[in-house]
Amino acid sequence: MAKVITMGEIMLRLSTPGFQKIIQSDSFDVNYGGGEANVAVSLANYGHNTYFVTKVPKNPIGDSAVAALRKYNVNCDFVARGGERLGIYFLETGASMRASSVVYDRAHAAIAEADPSDFDFDAIFDGADWFHFTGITPAISDKAAVLTEEALKAAKQKNITVSVDLNFRKKLWSSEKAQRVMTNLMQYVDVCIGNEEDAEKVLGFKPGKTDVTSGDLELSGYQDIFEQMVKKFNFKYVVSSLRESYSASDNGWSACIYDGKEFYHSRKYNIRIVDRVGGGDAFASGLICGLLDGKNMKDSLEFAVAASALKHTIPGDFNLVSRADVNTLVGGDASGRVQR
Repeated sequence: MAKVITMGEIMLRLSTPGFQKIIQSDSFDVNYGGGEANVAVSLANYGHNTYFVTKVPKNPIGDSAVAALRKYNVNCDFVARGGERLGIYFLETGASMRASSVVYDRAHAAIAEADPSDFDFDAIFDGADWFHFTGITPAISDKAAVLTEEALKAAKQKNITVSVDLNFRKKLWSSEKAQRVMTNLMQYVDVCIGNEEDAEKVLGFKPGKTDVTSGDLELSGYQDIFEQMVKKFNFKYVVSSLRESYSASDNGWSACIYDGKEFYHSRKYNIRIVDRVGGGDAFASGLICGLLDGKNMKDSLEFAVAASALKHTIPGDFNLVSRADVNTLVGGDASGRVQR
């Protein structure tokens, strides 16, 4: 199995029970998660040797965040300790026509104030096969953006494959700043993952008449911008998840991929959503797993789409499905019948 490194922020997630609004809730359910941490958990569940790199405070909350990762066999040897606090996000899960809502409380989180000197990147990337990051990490702070580029430089010096999930977060930075920072980081990237909003807000590419709010998709527009992105950044693969938002409760879910020669669109799943947070991370980790396993790009994409479809049925940030679960769905069994 491969050695995979992910680096980013793990946060304390406080979500309202059921579908309550924050204003009516007297308690919160506690979970931990974050883009790159979620990917690490998924890949560990698939049997890969995953390491998560971050900085968390040296207190019981930081201990709990690390314990949440170790529970799922993520290696935390390179987690730095120190700083003021762990970032928090509050989640209000939507239903039907009422959208989910996130409130951040993450200013001055430990990873936002971390320095490259907190990490021994030579040791971290020794023997590694893959490095994954997201656009969330450089959005956290200017210091985190510098840290991200230092990690990328170290990874490329060792010829490690690098993937990015663009993950635009309008509550963290503007599109203008995202494009300025992320365009520079693309020089280190081999596999670019995102969705239609990410492509437009982070890199300035809009896929034809696609409407991210309504979920109206124009596949020819995706192929066109994928070709432009490969030409500009020399990506090996460009990949996009495709979400058709019928409501907060029901979505269509598929994806497309381009390798510089061939464009492929996956099977579509119609999902009844339990928790969509982490769905994109489940997609990214499924794709990485497929490519690391030596699957061709079509089979890797089908594995990724199935894995992320299953994640939408699981509460919490982490995708806790096995390879067998994913392969069952890829094989066509979406019946949901009780397994006895």
